[in-house]
Amino acid sequence: MNVVFISPHFPPHFLHFVTALRERGIHVLGIGDTPYDTLRHELRGALSEYYFTPRLDDADAMLRAGGYFTWRYGRIDRIDSLNETWLEVEARLREDFHVPGLLSADVRRLRSKLGMHDLFKEAGIAHPDAISARDAAAVKAFGQRVDYPLVLKPDVGVGAADTFTVKSDAEVDAAFSQPLRGYTAQKFVKGTIVTYDGMVDGDGQLVCTFSHEYSTGIMESVLEQRDISIWSQRELPPALEEVGRRTLAALGLRERWFHLEFFRLEDGSYTALEANLRPPGAFVMDMINYACDIDVYRLWARMISGERVSGFQYTRKYHVCHTSRRAGRAYKHPHAEVVSRLGGALIDHRELPSVFHSALGNEMYLSRHQELEAMRNAVHFIQACP
Repeated sequence: MNVVFISPHFPPHFLHFVTALRERGIHVLGIGDTPYDTLRHELRGALSEYYFTPRLDDADAMLRAGGYFTWRYGRIDRIDSLNETWLEVEARLREDFHVPGLLSADVRRLRSKLGMHDLFKEAGIAHPDAISARDAAAVKAFGQRVDYPLVLKPDVGVGAADTFTVKSDAEVDAAFSQPLRGYTAQKFVKGTIVTYDGMVDGDGQLVCTFSHEYSTGIMESVLEQRDISIWSQRELPPALEEVGRRTLAALGLRERWFHLEFFRLEDGSYTALEANLRPPGAFVMDMINYACDIDVYRLWARMISGERVSGFQYTRKYHVCHTSRRAGRAYKHPHAEVVSRLGGALIDHRELPSVFHSALGNEMYLSRHQELEAMRNAVHFIQACP
């Protein structure tokens, strides 16, 4: 079996997807934008071959890479990146080489904020109203209709990059003093971000589901440089499970990870924020493993290799929490004191890659706890300021 994996080196923990495929005897054919000699030793050992191109969005270069792999290894069975940035690239390659999976039209519809808005509306799923932000006049009329504040964001984007709020007609005019191309205006919703994450098999049946809660929104973390914490829930609220399953049915996904984001409102109801056709980001995949004492990297590889995984058994044993700190901010408790306080609850501590700094801080502590109160106390201790 031949699997093309786009950008196998980033994010760094995606190495585990590659090694899990290799363990099952699969040829993993990497295409990346970093030279082969800079890849981690473990990754080089897991790849059957690697094709370097400086730009992964260069359609001609990607076509040449796929053609070379086909000539060398035969038919390509799967193409994946599991990465928001390269969804359209992998879809185009599937069309070029007649590989099953999401195609370009699917990705354009399901990745677009307006496409999601229309899908949620058709499925009867609560979702903030949104329009194409084609000019200031349209956005101001929208703001007067649904009331400010509004969120302006790229219709197709990653995380909260280039996302901001406007609270008045004057702020809309200021925002449009420079061109805003491909933007969407959305009604601002105040709520707690809660996710519905997991994997569906080739028949669209749920294999596993998980949920994570954010202490603050990614947009607020980026714009206001707040400290953020993200933790796993041991029990999934029935209302979240219900709206999550309805959203999956509307998306019609097959053999994929999913990462659905919702706002939990004050009355306990949920309204959809967006649907992502990939695994959850940051270190959430590792958090899932630690929360359940499982290996979801190998679980995905089992599914990709054709094994039936719909009966997969697991238990959510712990609350696992990603707690961030930012460089240059004075914290009450130094690192050594945090390590001593957390003791056996501390799983990992690491400096984050620079690309994560704006949203997730400069360093993170990963800890796990059976009780939510103990987890909250750990977060407070780590992030406490004088």
